[in-house]
Amino acid sequence: MPTMAEVARRAGVSVSTVSHVVNGTRFVSPEKARLINDAIATMGYQPNELARALKASTTNSVGLAISAISNPYFTDIICAVEAECARLGLMVFLSDTQEDPDRELQVVRAFHQRRVDGVILAPSGSPERAIDYLTEKKLPCVLIDRFADDRFDQIGVENDTAMHALIDHVAAFGHKRIGYIAGQPGLATTRERIEAFRASLAANGLECLPHYVSPENVDTASATASTHAILSLATPPTALVTGNNMTTIGAVRAIREKGLAIPGDLSLAGFDDFEWADCFEPRLTLVEQPCTEIGRQAAALLSERIASSHAAPRDVRLQARLQARQSCARPTPMRPA
Repeated sequence: MPTMAEVARRAGVSVSTVSHVVNGTRFVSPEKARLINDAIATMGYQPNELARALKASTTNSVGLAISAISNPYFTDIICAVEAECARLGLMVFLSDTQEDPDRELQVVRAFHQRRVDGVILAPSGSPERAIDYLTEKKLPCVLIDRFADDRFDQIGVENDTAMHALIDHVAAFGHKRIGYIAGQPGLATTRERIEAFRASLAANGLECLPHYVSPENVDTASATASTHAILSLATPPTALVTGNNMTTIGAVRAIREKGLAIPGDLSLAGFDDFEWADCFEPRLTLVEQPCTEIGRQAAALLSERIASSHAAPRDVRLQARLQARQSCARPTPMRPA
């Protein structure tokens, strides 16, 4: 690659004059600017963006660390973050932490070593070391989906009102025995939804039976096993609620393996609407999270935090929306409430 000094020699000007033209830092006469631009075009000179960024103490780049890129929920958020960052003139470096705290710390360190201006992080179940590193290095950060530390800006959904809407909908069909298949253990999101599930049952005058609640499911396989266990009880629930899209898939698999029909034998509703939920028969009643808005606002929050590191951290809660479809019905005489 040709250097700036070589461009200067070809154009017959000083290196500093070439620098002013390339970086737009000072007026250069039109004649000299033309000579320099002609030399750049002829020689194929490309500015060293990293060197320019280090000199300016900014790289116009951010790191996006997602705990499970394969999850369609996060895919939608990633697309929104990238689109908003592009609008803001920021490049995005993406990495999957795989719900592994060791990997999470490694990713955060790598982002910092590459001098990103800030990080958007979907925390793992045990994010303490990564968060402590971000705090120690004073690296601007926004936490998404999972509220893990109030020292940082955080954005996610209002789990309480969404769960109340979900349980109100299921209970309105006359169900009194409602089970719950929760998501990933250790997450604030999981805890909030379990607490909201119990409170929502109480608000509807219903009892929360411990053996109807499976509080920890790391993937679809564990959700399938938990659903099998609950449906094998002597008196199983007549309706199931799931805590995220992965547990929904696991629950549907177990229900079909047991030869049960939705909603004829068992009503089903859950969190996380996804694009191919309409492909299920019947179409599933699910809470739709505002993924695009979460991603957009996360990028905007990070941009503001990079510009002003002294403002108080903000918690942003967005409203989710219940998409009522055909997977809930009244309990049948064969399986009374």
